[in-house]
Amino acid sequence: MKKHLYDPRYPGIDDLIKKSKSRIPKFAFEYMDGGCNEDVNLYRNTADIRDIQLEPTYLAKKKPVNMQTELFGHVYDAPFGISPVGLQGLIWPGSPEILAKAAFEHNIPFTLSTVSTSSIERISEITEGRAWFQLYHPAENSLRDKIIQRAEAAQCPVLVILSDVPTFGYRPRDIRNGLAMPPRMTLRNILQIMGRPQWAVNTLLQGQPSFEILKPYMPKGLNMQKLGAFMDSTFSGKLDEEKIKPIRDMWKGKLVVKGIAGEQDTEAAIRLGLDGIIVSNHGGRQLDAGESAIHSLQRIVAKYKDKITIMMDSGIRTGPDIARTIASGAQFTFMGRTFMYGVSALGKNGGDHTIAILKRQLQQVMEQVGCGTPAELEQHLVQKA
Repeated sequence: MKKHLYDPRYPGIDDLIKKSKSRIPKFAFEYMDGGCNEDVNLYRNTADIRDIQLEPTYLAKKKPVNMQTELFGHVYDAPFGISPVGLQGLIWPGSPEILAKAAFEHNIPFTLSTVSTSSIERISEITEGRAWFQLYHPAENSLRDKIIQRAEAAQCPVLVILSDVPTFGYRPRDIRNGLAMPPRMTLRNILQIMGRPQWAVNTLLQGQPSFEILKPYMPKGLNMQKLGAFMDSTFSGKLDEEKIKPIRDMWKGKLVVKGIAGEQDTEAAIRLGLDGIIVSNHGGRQLDAGESAIHSLQRIVAKYKDKITIMMDSGIRTGPDIARTIASGAQFTFMGRTFMYGVSALGKNGGDHTIAILKRQLQQVMEQVGCGTPAELEQHLVQKA
């Protein structure tokens, strides 16, 4: 069995954030790190998770910790996975491949986004057909069908439909940095790249990041202006029940909808025969005036816990955050930024190291409160009056 890499110079996620910030251009860091509008919901997400408290039991007989968690018929080695992230190769060259490999070796799920920078086929090869795939629903059904057929051919066990992007979030930093569509390379961005030579060299070696999944469907020779128009027209429109029904009929694997924030959409997911939901607000990148994901989760779990598999992402950063979220009723958790901090800080070792941190942190919390399995964390949730 491979010995997984752990770098004691960076024992915490905050250490990875600092290192990441020093290694990648400011425009790439701000794209990864930022929310929308004034970042209110970005910070609320994590703050509300950290308001949750756990009660330890010290005098009970010690239980050996087993973090293995069964999800959709597969037993994963930990109750967390890697969320889909768009434009991953912009943040650190080759990052989807790095993270997919680390996820496979640690036996946790990796989810590839439609707008990431690696192909379905490449990620499937790395993970031996175990990667999940997240679909941005295209405006044209023919393109939807082609992408889904590729995910099926790649043996993706879970298809995740994204629901929380009826419109693109208003992100002032990305607009200032020229990362809105169409993107533009300003003098400021060029100077930032010159100040991050390792990122620049790796980008040169890997090649300019592009939407690999969408390449076969793009007209040849698109300039930046036309690329922006293509992306806007390709993903215009809103996901609704009528768009989900044919996907449910077509997809024979497990089907999950991501971006659920309330009871009405949870009931729709159950009615449509979906296998699970991921409670999420897109990491605070879409609706600044929205509720934190953990508060949405608590309301949804209270009513629908036994009716559908309920998972969560948004605001989860550390092992203790994972423990708090599972104690609040999530059956599984996902993180995006945390893993991107790791890979942009440590390159090819970043995914491995980040997973190792999270496993160590989560195990320590479980041992401290007296849990043998993640499911037992709910028994230690402090219920506030």
